[in-house]
Amino acid sequence: PVPAGLPGDPEPEEAVSDDSSRHGGRIRGFPHERGSWATHVYLPCRVQEEFLELLELLLSRARTYVSSLAAMERFHLSLSQCVVLRYHWIEPFVRSLRERLASFHRFFCVADQVKVYTNQNKTRTFIGLEVSAGHFQLLELVSEVDRVLEEFDLPTFYKDPSFHISLAWCVGDLSGRLEGQCLRELQDIVDGFEDSALLLRVQWEEVRCKSGNKYFSFPLR
Repeated sequence: PVPAGLPGDPEPEEAVSDDSSRHGGRIRGFPHERGSWATHVYLPCRVQEEFLELLELLLSRARTYVSSLAAMERFHLSLSQCVVLRYHWIEPFVRSLRERLASFHRFFCVADQVKVYTNQNKTRTFIGLEVSAGHFQLLELVSEVDRVLEEFDLPTFYKDPSFHISLAWCVGDLSGRLEGQCLRELQDIVDGFEDSALLLRVQWEEVRCKSGNKYFSFPLR
């Protein structure tokens, strides 16, 4: 699909609301400022029907420990933190990303280790599938993305990242309820799921960057 907007388009009038009740209780990580665009670089994950069946099994079990868990609507693997770009930086930022990522080839990862995560300010908890194979290629991608971020004096990615695909989330720090026995039960479900080894082998075909309401795609070779 064509991105919602392209660099050079007139800046849209943004109607801004920080009412967390409209977003499932999620709280903005940084205050909105007009002309500042929340920006994120990631690998989009296209899932099969069987993946959604596995997700439903995991959610059904996990909700016996935390009833407020909600499934992710889309799936991805992050290559950057969420950073703030000024509007006039978007075009050069995207151009630099495109140049840095042009030589990368498609590759596979295996994401089959269930893990619990919280965001930095402990306002949300996630259940994710951590990558157990393909870590080296991901670090190479992050290295190039980090170089672009440094050009714009923006925070780079975490020093020792736990690459993962988030499956479900809830408001607050409920990691204590989900770790331990719950986590072991969820891993047993993944390990015992039919064809899970093939199902959780993910081929990455493109990198994407989302900045505000704009999406940019960088196909891998």
